[in-house]
Amino acid sequence: ETPQLPSLDKTDLAFSEGSQSLYKPEPLENVLNGDVLNILKVTIFFQLSERAAMDASYVQELDGILKEARTIENHLKQKRESLKQRFTVIANTL
Repeated sequence: ETPQLPSLDKTDLAFSEGSQSLYKPEPLENVLNGDVLNILKVTIFFQLSERAAMDASYVQELDGILKEARTIENHLKQKRESLKQRFTVIANTL
């Protein structure tokens, strides 16, 4: 005995025809354009992220420079006060 293959009845045929009519393949150009746009979006996102990271590192570097400048400024102010006091002592002894 040979096994029987399932036969397509009218509802199966209508379903398969209906599903084909619902699926309309997009032209390759549209698919590629969409992919290219997604690639461009991702590329731009990563470039902006890198720039933001660079900007953040510049801000940190500038903060470090400003902190060092303030430390030097305070040190120079203390030296100036020290020199003023020494000159006052010298002037008073003369």
